[in-house]
Amino acid sequence: EFPKGYGTKMGSWLMQQARRYFGLKYTIEDEEALHKFNEQKKPVIFAVEPHDILPYGVFAFNPSLKVLPGRIGETMRVLMTTAVFNLPIMKHVYSWVGGSPVDKKTFRGMLERGESLAFVPGGVQEVIMMDPLKPNELVLFLKNRKGFIKLALERGVPIVPTFIFNLDGSFNSLIPRGKLATAIARKIGFLPVFFWGRFGIPFGIPNPQKIEVVFGKPIEVPCHGDNIKSEAVEEYHKLYLEKVVEVFERNKDGAGYGKYTLKIM
Repeated sequence: EFPKGYGTKMGSWLMQQARRYFGLKYTIEDEEALHKFNEQKKPVIFAVEPHDILPYGVFAFNPSLKVLPGRIGETMRVLMTTAVFNLPIMKHVYSWVGGSPVDKKTFRGMLERGESLAFVPGGVQEVIMMDPLKPNELVLFLKNRKGFIKLALERGVPIVPTFIFNLDGSFNSLIPRGKLATAIARKIGFLPVFFWGRFGIPFGIPNPQKIEVVFGKPIEVPCHGDNIKSEAVEEYHKLYLEKVVEVFERNKDGAGYGKYTLKIM
């Protein structure tokens, strides 16, 4: 941490610049429900899609932007691959902007403390499955992503399906394919992709896309404590898949995605 919290101040400044650069637009489909959760001092899980090359649109969750109301927005952290917190310098930058490792201990600990969080359940697997020959197809790798459902059931934490439009086109990239690439990505926590953004700078800033974030209607999840049945996990996982697709379908025309389709894998 920088002396006297300078790191956090720098992170907040960076997020304000990102808001302007990307012309952030957002929609909260059921803000009244979020206010209710704040009154109940209940945390919320924001399950965000898609991942794309980099899911940088999660900057919208930074508390300094005050996008989300009350305690939910104030306690918010974005959970991301643990690998970035092993990189010199970058681990500090990600911490300054409100990032934490996406491991079960951190996830569960935040919910126990009543703190809200956001993460991308599809992860880097979605990058591997992107098909350059099908630019209007968005792949969501969600069929087997059920761990967060179980964690939500432990404490009865609501899940908000969230969709970010206009991430695609932010970067040009060369993506490694095949079983070896998949194995490496799973081992190190991220896919070794070569990408370039604005001005053709390798690993540089994204092109100035107009980022639009839609926070869907919350899925209320009951508290099952330690008595979680697989049937309950399957039920609420299926419900999440249905609701994230609905968020996309309700908002795609307004976001200029009328010709796009989702592929759940």
